[in-house]
Amino acid sequence: MKQIETDIEKTIDEWVSGSLLKEGDLFVIGCSTSEVAGAHIGTKGSEDIAAILYKAFDRLKKEKGVHLAFQCCEHLNRAIVLERKVAKENGQDEVSVVPHRSAGGSMATYAYSHMEDPVVVEHIKADAGIDIGETLIGMQLKHVAVPLRHKQRYVGHARMNAAVTRPKLIGGMRAKYL
Repeated sequence: MKQIETDIEKTIDEWVSGSLLKEGDLFVIGCSTSEVAGAHIGTKGSEDIAAILYKAFDRLKKEKGVHLAFQCCEHLNRAIVLERKVAKENGQDEVSVVPHRSAGGSMATYAYSHMEDPVVVEHIKADAGIDIGETLIGMQLKHVAVPLRHKQRYVGHARMNAAVTRPKLIGGMRAKYL
């Protein structure tokens, strides 16, 4: 557990020290606690691991001012847990489900029970995100995702990928871009 805590703190440190996240950004987290523990995805979910990870993501939220969104597992069609006020601000319709370990996953379940006024929505368009255990967060990102190569590539036994998004470049060779 100590190694998992060290790994996620290093990962969060990279996000906090960087300039890629802006206050108010929507940050999606996909996570297999089974993979973090060294097991096959969906087989050994752990709320103890989820608690360690959630604490680190909460620090990211506080230090960067981002909104957190936790992706559920495939049994809930990768629905998203986020705070009701964020869902309303983004025009998201709440769906009627409560994640649990066997349908939603341990990370989304833990988030749901620890967030302020959580709801579940079907999908979002996040500004950035992290994928721990290759849970496929791409469907939850805005249209043009840019992969990041963090120094910390693993959390526990799980491979970690991350991405930010950028606006589409339109207009062709005569266009000027920011």
